[in-house]
Amino acid sequence: MQRTDFDQSLQAQDQPPAALSRPATALWWVCKRNWEKAHNLIDSAPGSDEAWVHAFLHRMEGDQANADYWYRRAGRERPNITIGKELEQLLRHFVN
Repeated sequence: MQRTDFDQSLQAQDQPPAALSRPATALWWVCKRNWEKAHNLIDSAPGSDEAWVHAFLHRMEGDQANADYWYRRAGRERPNITIGKELEQLLRHFVN
C-alpha cells in the first residue's frame, strides 16, 4: 500500500485496510488515536518489526523502561527524536 492510500484510508475508513501488515495496521490505529487497539494488536506478536512498534507504543505512553525492553527485543536503541518524528520513521519503513 502506498502512503497516500494509507493516509486516505485514515480519513475514509473506520477499519484498517486488509492489505496492511500487522505493524502497519498497529500504526494505522495510532494515527486514528486508538493506542489501545494498536497495543492489543501488537502485544503478543512475535518478530523484531512488531517489537519496534511495541517499543514505540510504550514510549508514547511514557513507560520508558518498558519501551527500552522492546527496543532491545527489536535490536534497536530508543531514538533521540520526538514521538512524531519516530512515527514518521515507522510509517516510512512499514508503509511503502
